[in-house]
This record gives sequence, structure tokens and C-alpha cells, in this order.
Amino acid sequence: MRFRYNALLLSCLLIIGCKEKNSIEYRIDETLRQLTLDEKIALIHAQSKFSSKGVPRLGIPELWCDDGPHGVRPETLWDEWDTASWTNDSCTAFPSLTCLAASWDRSLAEEYGKNLGEEARYRGKNVLLGPGVNICRTPLCGRNFEYMGEDPYLSGQMSVPYIKGLQSNKVAACVKHYALNNQEYERLQVNVNVDERTLQEIYLPAFRMAVQDGGAWSLMSSYNKFQNEWVSHNSYLLKDILKDGWNWDGAVISDWGAVHDTDGAANGGLDLEFGSHTNGVDQNVANAYDSYYMAQPYKEKLKEGTLSESELDDKVRRVLRLHFRTASDGYFGKMCTDEHYEVCRKIGAEGIVLLKNAGILPMKKEARKIVVLGENAIRPMVVGGSSSSLKAQHEISPLEGIRRAYPDAEVVYERAYYSGEPTPGKYNYSQYDITETRSAEKLIEDALAAVENADYVIFIGGLNKNKKQDCEGKDRLSYDLPYNQNEVIENIAERCPDLIYVNISGSPVAMPFRDKVGAILQGWYLGSETGNAIADVLTGKVNPSGKLPFTFPSKLEDGPIRTERQYPGVTDGQGRLQVYYDEGLYVGYRWYDKHNITTLFPFGYGMSYTTFEYGEAKASSHTMKDRLTISIPVKNTGKSAGAEVVQLYIHDQESTVDRPEKELKGFEKIWLEPGETKTVTFTIGKDALSFYDVEKHGWVAEKGAFTALVGASSTDIRSSITFDLK
Repeated sequence: MRFRYNALLLSCLLIIGCKEKNSIEYRIDETLRQLTLDEKIALIHAQSKFSSKGVPRLGIPELWCDDGPHGVRPETLWDEWDTASWTNDSCTAFPSLTCLAASWDRSLAEEYGKNLGEEARYRGKNVLLGPGVNICRTPLCGRNFEYMGEDPYLSGQMSVPYIKGLQSNKVAACVKHYALNNQEYERLQVNVNVDERTLQEIYLPAFRMAVQDGGAWSLMSSYNKFQNEWVSHNSYLLKDILKDGWNWDGAVISDWGAVHDTDGAANGGLDLEFGSHTNGVDQNVANAYDSYYMAQPYKEKLKEGTLSESELDDKVRRVLRLHFRTASDGYFGKMCTDEHYEVCRKIGAEGIVLLKNAGILPMKKEARKIVVLGENAIRPMVVGGSSSSLKAQHEISPLEGIRRAYPDAEVVYERAYYSGEPTPGKYNYSQYDITETRSAEKLIEDALAAVENADYVIFIGGLNKNKKQDCEGKDRLSYDLPYNQNEVIENIAERCPDLIYVNISGSPVAMPFRDKVGAILQGWYLGSETGNAIADVLTGKVNPSGKLPFTFPSKLEDGPIRTERQYPGVTDGQGRLQVYYDEGLYVGYRWYDKHNITTLFPFGYGMSYTTFEYGEAKASSHTMKDRLTISIPVKNTGKSAGAEVVQLYIHDQESTVDRPEKELKGFEKIWLEPGETKTVTFTIGKDALSFYDVEKHGWVAEKGAFTALVGASSTDIRSSITFDLK
């Protein structure tokens, strides 16, 4: 039905639009003029779990959303969260957005979006609910794996090409979750208290880049409150900043069940209501969609004259714009192609971060016996995580990937630990039995016996996507690895000091065993081609080039979140849960810089199988008026080709306000052959030097001295140069 409506919409557009008037804005005006009040109301709220009505008499089709920043989610029943049990809705599961961010590769982000958009278009989706760009404020947040790290510049820069690639298929990005959704604990009620400068400098820039530079066509409001008002009703965030301040013409879509009353939704800047009377995950009551807050209750208030029809018309315009921008043009996309799997594998391998290597990696081709340990070597990971859970056409496990890479070797598997948790979700494509009857002691005993005379021992552990780990709706309970993995790894490392540890997670984790193992890889959730991507890096088929998008503190207490009022929040005198961002600007590496705290692994860090030498940074001038160019030569001094992420940080030497020691303001990923040198050039403007002035309600770049710091991570600065802003 939706494909027939798309054809009708094209016919309608050809009739309405003509000659110089053939533009989307003209079509919106003409369509709005013809709509009845009932049709307007029908356009701005859901008609099913993931669709809203069109206007059949005008050839306007239904609008279909899909819940997956990492892949196209399986179809659900019309009124319920349960899957519809289709047989033709499998997808390519792409790596998590933390992995994409760890690639620090804008061109790869565009490939990601383009390929994902092709699959969404094939499945008839208008809106893909992603990317997520919320800041990793605490490692415990259950949804960190869906986001792009702790730095607003990195998150924004990586979201822009993703959005452009996705929307090139006429599938709208829906950037989420705007704003301040930095914890899953009590996300349906928590009120965030944050000062204006921190809001503008840390928590909004990625959204601003996404809508202004990426041109995102839609945005999702978050569940939480800000200034004791639900964000879906928050006119300051949705109207004053987003629509008026950023001059944005897209549509704001509520998170599922994030709307609470008609007046707030009508006047607060929300455009399209989904999922009311649910909690967005697993609760639902039978309801008629006409009872939604922006349905019949809205109509009644309009008829009474207590709400303005001009506000309604603005919502309808924005929703119509979304319809017209995503109308089918005869291109039907592609699904689960060889190209998509190649891109999936490439993103996974480039996002993997080599954290430690005592000369063990890459593995030699001549290996005869390889022992693979750990439940995560066989556990399916594309399922779980709640709304990002996928039904993949296939998922190559790490064990299978290693076996494919060493077809002639003896590859032995032992579990070593057991989570005791079933794989969440209906779809489990693992060829391995993940049940277990052995005791914890027996599992370790069998693992230690297996490693005898092994050329390589690889432990694949970390988190999984069950609740209270990397999963929507609940936060982690501990920074430590679950299921007693620390003790298990240390026991095995005593027998095998060259142990290779592969950590599967979307969040930082504690690694007290760091100095006891020979190599560490950060593996993320890598999607359909997980095993192949991991094997590519282990064997050196791909030279690792990923860099961390967030800091790994040695222990949770080292980080900026140190009081209950900061996290998980405290109850006020009126029974409301309040969380206070008392750390202000000092999130992630900004905090560790300020307090000179040594971390487990710093922001921007990642090793390679080759080495890179940085030359001296040079600036185009010693003074800056509008623009300044900073360049630095980088040479591959090793024996293998590889890629390096060159990072630019700015330090303000003479600020009248408190500022972080340095902030990321540029990065470039370059590929170098052995012995090759390339010059990396950054061009910065005053925006890179500015802070948000709360008294002037705007961005200010103060004159004075600044230092540009160029390096391989936030703590590995290779060269610096000072210049003056006049």
C-alpha cells in the first residue's frame, strides 16, 4: 500500500508544482490550503507503532519510521511491540556508532549512512531513528554504545556525513535524543539541571552540527525533563534554540511515549507524536490513536479556541516537508548486498582500537594451534540492546572469523566463563550452543587445560547487550567486567602472559589486568561481519587505525561523576528526581586534564602496527583575524602501510572565564605507505576559539594568545604553536 501511495504522491506533486513554482515550499502551501482540520490532526500523530497517517485523497502516503541507527529493525505488529514474524525483513547489521566514531573517518561515516539508507529505502522507510549523538557523560550509561563518545566536536563531525549519506537515499535522519539524555536510569522522569554555558558548549554542539551542517530532516526529543519541563514540551529547547536560533525547518518527533499533555505538546515545539501510553520499550496499553495528546484532545482545544491553529499549521508544514523530502522517486534501494557486507566489515576493522601490543600482534600465518576463550566469542550481539536490536541475515562470530582466517590450524574453543543470561530477543543465529552446565571452577579448569602448547590464546570478553549492560532502559551497575571476568582473565594470564584480550563493549570498562596480558583490542559491537573484522586486525590484514572516542578511566571514582546528586540523582521536596551536572564543562578528557589524572587509556588513543613521526607544526600567520591554517608533516617510519588520525586541540592562554585545558577542534585521518610523508592541514576560524557567553547569550572569541596542539591523542601532543587573535 505504501508504495502505491508514493506513486500517487508523485502524481500529486506534478499537478501541484509547475515551472518556477515547482518547489517543496510551494507544494506545502498548496497542500496545506486543501487540508481539512481532521486531516491536519491526522498528520501529526501516530496511526500504529511506527507509522503516521497520510492523506489518501491528495496522494500523500503514510510516513514510516524505523528504529535502528545500526540497521533496519524487523517489522513489528501494527499495535504491539512484538515482531510481525515476517520472513523477508532481515538486514545487514552495521557496527555500533561507537565503532564508527572510533574510526575518526568522515568518508567512512558517509559510506555507513549511504549503505544504511539503501536498506531503509528498500524496506519502504521514510525516517530512520538515528544517529544518536548524546554525550558519554558516565561510563555506566546503558546507551553509550549507540552514541559517538564524550566529545561534542567528534560526535558532530561524524554525524554530519552519516546524515548526508543516509538522506541521499531520501530517507530522513532523525537525530536523537535531543537533549540531555545522558543516563538511562529513570530516564522517564529525571530532570536535568545544567548551567547554560555547559548546555551550549558540551551537550548541544553535536545536534547543532547535525541540523545545520548535516541538514537533518527530523530530530527526536528525549524522555527526560529540562528546567522541570518535559523535553517534548520544552519550548526553550525546541523553539528558541532549535527552530528559531538554528533556523531549522525540520520536524521534531517525540520519543515513543515521551508526550504528557496536549497543551505542552501543542505549544512546546513538538511536531509529530509517537508511542503515547507506552514507556518506549516494553509496556503498552490498548488504545485508540485518536486519544493521543495531539489527536482528538488537540482538535477539541482548537475548536474551543484555547489553542492556536497557526501553531498547528506550523507542525503540519514541517511534517509535510518530511513527507515531500522522503517521497519515493522510483529508486527502491538495496538490501543485504555484498557491497553492504564489505562496508560493514571495513567499518568494523577501522573502528577496532589497538590498546596494547607487546609485540604479539599481528598474529603469524604459521600458527598451528590457536585457543579462543570467552563467551563473547560465540554469543550473538546484533540482538539485544532494546530498540537497536536487529534481525541480521547473518552474524559472523569472533570464533568463526578466526577459524576462517586459519583454515589449516587447530582452533580450540573453551567458554572460560558463563553469563547465565539468555540472548535477548527472538532472533538468535548463532551456530553455537550458548547454554552451559559446567561450574565456574570447571570452566576455568578446562580453559587452562586447553591453552597448553598453544601458539596464541585469545580471550574474547567484555559486556553484552542484556539489560544493565549495554542496553536501553537500564544503566550498568558496575564499571567492572561482569561474570567475574577479571579473575578469570588474570588466572589465564598467569599461565599465558602473551594472552590477547579482545574487549566487546560500547562503553569504557575497568581492566585491572592490563599489565598482565600481552595485547588488548577494543572490539565494540561490530555487526554482521564481527568475526571477519576482528580476524582482519588480529592477523594484520588490516592495520589497526581506530582511536578511542571516550576516555577509559582506571576506576570509576577517577572520573567527574562523584556524588549522588550528579548521578543517579536525588529526590527533591516535591518527589521529583533531580540530577545535577555539577562537573560543568569538565566531561571526559577535559576533567582528566584539569585534575592531572592518569587514565587507563586516554581519549583519542590507539596504536598501530607501524609508527608515525610528527614534524613541527606551522601556522599561516602568527596572528589570526578570521581564519588561520595550521599544518604539520607526518611520516610513516615503520615497515607497513597504515592510517593515522592526526588531532588538533586548542588551548586558550588568556581567557577571562574558566576554560578547559584544551578542546578538540580538528582531526584528519591519513593513509601512509612505509617511508611516506604527508602534510596535514587544518583551517580554523573564530568558532574554534570561542566560548559561550551567558550574559551576551552568544559565542565570544576573546583576543589574546592561543596555542594549537597537534598530536596522536589527548595526552600525546607531538607539536604545538602559539598565535594571537587580534
